[in-house]
Amino acid sequence: IRVLTIRITDPRRTMSTPQGTVRRSFSTVIRIPEGPRPPFALIVFGHGFAVSPTPYAPLLDDWARAGYIVASPVFPLENAGAPGGPKENDLPNQPQDMSLVIDRMLSGSMGRLVRHHRIAVAGQSDGGDTALAAAYDPRVRDARIGAAVILSGAEDPFISRFSIPAGHVPLLATQGTADTINPPWMTYQFYDPASPPKFLLKLIGAGHLPPYTEPGVTLNTVARGTTAFLNCYLLGSCARFDHYRAKGTSGTPSVLTGRGG
Repeated sequence: IRVLTIRITDPRRTMSTPQGTVRRSFSTVIRIPEGPRPPFALIVFGHGFAVSPTPYAPLLDDWARAGYIVASPVFPLENAGAPGGPKENDLPNQPQDMSLVIDRMLSGSMGRLVRHHRIAVAGQSDGGDTALAAAYDPRVRDARIGAAVILSGAEDPFISRFSIPAGHVPLLATQGTADTINPPWMTYQFYDPASPPKFLLKLIGAGHLPPYTEPGVTLNTVARGTTAFLNCYLLGSCARFDHYRAKGTSGTPSVLTGRGG
């Protein structure tokens, strides 16, 4: 895997920092597969509050080894090193950051590496809230997104609620049953009313962050299930995901449910 970092600046939006109002700008970490020939399907991944993409490296590396180019923005005001400390009320601005990353990944030299009509968003915790809005909220939805993976996420608490529209892009939600930071009901609140195609991967006994950052059985389960889902709904290669659906799990201890469409 080749890893590089680029800087992305929004030509239209600004943000407030202790130093004053500045152009909205942030770093993005890009993982490029080595071995397979480009172009690659793209995953834009959002990190959780007061962290960065770094703790998620094992999962992001797994996706890259599976043949995806993975772009992980460091959200400018929510990351652990944000000026003046992380500010969670910047969350409503992050879906547009994801769209800006897609813009950048489809242009210039990066554009030659990406399959332009094979784009997914994913995210964990606040990053999951961000990906959910970018894929489904009609106020900020990006029509270029073809699938969404929401890892212990929820609807953005800083904006009014929305309903996932009929005919939406395929959804995979994962949720630890012992998560006390994003309790299961927060995932079920957006997942249950959604129409197919939708799938839910319950991680039995798992908490909030460790299933996505700590190498081991649960992270392997997440990596297998999410990769199989993306292979199916972005690339049309469904044999592995169909196998997991038939078994009702992508690994121990988990339960996979849902319906295609």
